[in-house]
Amino acid sequence: MGTAPEPAGHYQYRVLVLGDAAVGKSSLLRCYAEGPGAAGAPAPCPTVGVEFYSRTVRLPPAGRAKLQLWDTAGQERFRSITRSFYRSAAGALLVFDVTNRASFEHVTEWYQEAAGGGATGEAAFVLVGHKCDLAGERAVSAEEAGRLAASLGMAFVETSAASNLNVELAFETVAGRIHEALRRGALAPHEARDGVKLLPSKRRGQAPARGEPRERCQC
Repeated sequence: MGTAPEPAGHYQYRVLVLGDAAVGKSSLLRCYAEGPGAAGAPAPCPTVGVEFYSRTVRLPPAGRAKLQLWDTAGQERFRSITRSFYRSAAGALLVFDVTNRASFEHVTEWYQEAAGGGATGEAAFVLVGHKCDLAGERAVSAEEAGRLAASLGMAFVETSAASNLNVELAFETVAGRIHEALRRGALAPHEARDGVKLLPSKRRGQAPARGEPRERCQC
C-alpha cells in the first residue's frame, strides 16, 4: 500500500491495556497518565469494568496523537465486558507480571481473544513485562518473553511503574506502531470503528498533556 498523506490536525488512538488481574495495569496507566508520583499513591482497587485515561504524545516528524487509554478488568467475571471493547481498539498493551508465571502463560490467550474478537486487522500489540524492578522474584526471563513477542509479531518492553522504568517507552511504542500503520495506508480512521479518529487542528506547539481528566465506566 502507498504512504498515506499527513493529515491536517491530529489523531486520537484508542488503546486497550489487557492482562490478568493484579499484573499492575492500573498502576502502569496511572504512572503514565498522571506522572511517576501516582505510583506512590495507595494501590488502586481492582478495576471494575473499564476506566479511561488520556494523554497526548508527539509523533515524528511533527504530528501528535491523543491516546485514549482503556484500563480493563482482568478478573474472569468481567471478561464479557472487556471483550465488547476489542472491536474498537487500534492497539493494545498485553501486560504480564514478570514475577507471576501464570500471567505470562495467559498472554497468548489474551492475544488470541483480542485479535479474534473484532479488533482492527492492523491493530498494534505490544507485550509488556511489568514489575521488572522485582528482580529477586522474577519467574519469567526477558529472553523468554522476547521470544514470545517475536513469535506473535509484536514488540516487547519491560516496565516498572514503581521506578518509572520504560513506562513512557511502552505507550510510545504502541502509538508509533499505530502511526506507522496509518502512514502505510494499512489503517484509516473510517476503518477502525472509532479506534482511530482524526481530530480538528488545534493551536500549534501545544505541549503533550498529562493528567487529563479520567472517567470510570462500571458497566
